[in-house]
Amino acid sequence: MMRTLGWAKLFGVALTTRFVEKMVTYNYQEERILATYYNEPSRTFNEYLLLPNLTTKECNPANVDLSTPITKFKKGEKPAISLNIPFSSAVMQAVSDHHMAVALARCGGISFIFGSQSVESQATMVRKVKAYKAGFVVSKSNLTPDQTLKDILVLKEQTGHSTCAVTEDGTAKGKLLGIVTGRDYRISRDSLDKKVSDIMTPFSSLIYAKSGTTLSEANDLIWEHKLNCLPIVDENQNLEFLVFRKDYDSRKNNPHSLLDANKSYIVGAGINTKDYKERVPALVEAGVDVLVIDSSDGFSEWQKETVEYVKANFNVPIGAGNVVDKEGFRYLVDAGADFIKVGIGGGSICITREQKGIGRGQASSVIEVAQARDEYFKETGIYIPICSDGGIVHDYHVTLALAMGADFVMLGRYFARFDESPTKKVKIGNNFVKEYWGEGSNRARNWQRYDTGGKQSLVFEEGVDSYVPYAGTLRENLDRTLNKVKSTMCNCGSLSIAELQQKARITVISATSLVEGGAHDVILKESSMAAE
Repeated sequence: MMRTLGWAKLFGVALTTRFVEKMVTYNYQEERILATYYNEPSRTFNEYLLLPNLTTKECNPANVDLSTPITKFKKGEKPAISLNIPFSSAVMQAVSDHHMAVALARCGGISFIFGSQSVESQATMVRKVKAYKAGFVVSKSNLTPDQTLKDILVLKEQTGHSTCAVTEDGTAKGKLLGIVTGRDYRISRDSLDKKVSDIMTPFSSLIYAKSGTTLSEANDLIWEHKLNCLPIVDENQNLEFLVFRKDYDSRKNNPHSLLDANKSYIVGAGINTKDYKERVPALVEAGVDVLVIDSSDGFSEWQKETVEYVKANFNVPIGAGNVVDKEGFRYLVDAGADFIKVGIGGGSICITREQKGIGRGQASSVIEVAQARDEYFKETGIYIPICSDGGIVHDYHVTLALAMGADFVMLGRYFARFDESPTKKVKIGNNFVKEYWGEGSNRARNWQRYDTGGKQSLVFEEGVDSYVPYAGTLRENLDRTLNKVKSTMCNCGSLSIAELQQKARITVISATSLVEGGAHDVILKESSMAAE
């Protein structure tokens, strides 16, 4: 009591006995320290380097396996979903739509389609991704013989498909009567009222295959008869699948495509903690493979309730986050999360740290959460993948994140630069750029992502509206990045991500060491190869 009164006297504060008693009760009876301090600096990826290990002759980039889990699994079992490369695109309007999802899945990664749009619009994007098939395709564009050319054109506009199956009842599994392609009609000459039955190639003229035909056999028929599409029918002439020549070419060019059991591309979607009871059922019905809660700070009761709802009502994996420490990790894992997203305020367009003063250096966050993940695995035998979200500036930061314990990374700015992102390419001066804005910006107005139970609007910004340099196609840039990651792993004597995490030797560097690591004391010539 004297200590508290002395403090009051020192600052000339007249305190009532009642007020002093409250202070005493709070500070002394509960013996609570007012704040916890982390004396170790909050570090970023820029402050670390990997030390090389012995590179054996086996350590060749061609031998490196970048597959990694995205959903939790028990010791001795395999995860329900694994990525073929440790890359995911951020849950952002300026990054992840259905075009990005298809492009990244072809390369072996996953996109999480942004949730700051209507439920119907997001579900439609998911359906468009799942409509892409590799191999046997369930027909998505179907007509009846009595429909017209106008119906064909409307269906083509809706689905983007130039090949339509004509079945007796207009369903994907009905009796096949014919096929319509873009070569069967001419808009300039044919009447819009012309019947489908007068346009289609009839079944009697089709080359088709029977149920049980293998994909290899179907492809042989396509090449032998120079077909673009081969129908697969059962003994009653009911349509089962379509096999397309273009899918064969696509599989050859994209051997690491991320596919489900039905040969559809795997796709994720972001949700929030406000309308999830309406959004999740629609996304599941559309065929989404994995969900993630999109929030700047995931250590909350709202996330716990959202995870518990999804786990209780649907058979779909869900990731949660973002967190920066072991307490946040354990809270969301105990709620049932299938993977955990790590990072607050490290994104290039994120100003959460500047606006609210919360966050942590990305490297420090990943290191602590990875340790918590490993402790949880030893305790329970359940492995929880973690995703490093934010703080990636250079390609080698990806390798550092993996070495520190992340199973995969989530990138926004990186993917926003490419043709496949949904934003405009504009010319400023002599350079092309693409628009890129944060979900916490006034442009996105994604208040659900930042809401803490207050006013249902974006009270202040936690993101900016900006441009990023245009970089071309996703594939050419991603291939270059993957080659860097594989090369660095070989320098570390590792042929898999798990091996890298076991063998990696990581050192903290000084500011002068960082300068020394780049080109210095020379006048650089321009080089397109130097750009990332």
